[in-house]
Amino acid sequence: MSSPARLICVGEIRGAFGVRGEARIASFTADPEAVFAYGPLLDADGAPRLSVRSWRPVKDGFAALAPEIESREQAEAMKGQRLYVPRTALPAPEEDEFYFSDLVGMAVRNLDGADLGRIKAVVNFGGGDLLEIAGPPGPKEAWRIPFTRDFAPEVDLEGRTVTIDPPEGLIPD
Repeated sequence: MSSPARLICVGEIRGAFGVRGEARIASFTADPEAVFAYGPLLDADGAPRLSVRSWRPVKDGFAALAPEIESREQAEAMKGQRLYVPRTALPAPEEDEFYFSDLVGMAVRNLDGADLGRIKAVVNFGGGDLLEIAGPPGPKEAWRIPFTRDFAPEVDLEGRTVTIDPPEGLIPD
């Protein structure tokens, strides 16, 4: 079993497809079929969930057969189950690319080096990626900044810091 902290969500079971016990799977990977390339798909605790034997594209994802699902009812019962793989199973990101899970927990500093908090999450509501930042002790409210080179000019994965250049008035008092 893998450590849950080092698991990456790569897909989700969206219910049943057809009557043969196929699960409808939505892929969260850049190459949608890659969701099946990393070995058995795990649950959030790191326990094996699906060993997909075959799949085919369908509207909004894939129909997949796995020995763990024997009926349409079993596939429907698994609806909403997120599917994970160990972080170590994924390829190294290209230069200037990042796995969002690697950014969570990193320290956030301004250009002068002042501590502004830690990355709580990376979200996207349709307008681009945003870093959600929980401030240092004191402010209870998280705030967001676009995750672009203009607003986050430096990401130091080894040093676990992101340097940001926020516009005036963005950081809560």
